Amino acid sequence: MNFGKYNYYVQIIRSNRYPLYLKKKMLLNVSYNDRKIKEQIDSEVGPPFSLRDRWKLGGIGSSKLAITHASIDIHNLLVLDNNSNSCNVELRPKGIIVRFRSLLETYGLVIPYYKLKVYKGQAQEYSMYKDHFCIKVAATEKSTHLYFKKLITQKTAALPTPLEEL
Repeated sequence: MNFGKYNYYVQIIRSNRYPLYLKKKMLLNVSYNDRKIKEQIDSEVGPPFSLRDRWKLGGIGSSKLAITHASIDIHNLLVLDNNSNSCNVELRPKGIIVRFRSLLETYGLVIPYYKLKVYKGQAQEYSMYKDHFCIKVAATEKSTHLYFKKLITQKTAALPTPLEEL
């Protein structure tokens, strides 16, 4: 199969389950239950919250979020199929995981809190940045606004105390 300019990404996806190109940048294929990938994610953003902590936080996952804009690496994966571009966000103790699907595969963008930048550009849109990765999502429901408020609260609680306050 030849997908034209997207052929490079298809070769990476089909060549093996752990593409080095995606692994270096923490954009991982999380479709398969693999111990190495789980260890890599846990070392970067911490293990999943316990059931008690999930209950205290009132849930750690977002609802289905519509992607309105994405950086070129993510966009090139999203355009490979004709499905709606959507993602969800999972809170972890030291960061977040943004998951989305493309070509029957699930990808996760692992973002530690110290690299996460969250902006609310327009009234109904949030932007999440990590280095050169960017994802903008539509926030049309009140629950989405509350989730991002929870995410920002978790981020500020997890970051170390600045030197000026010591």
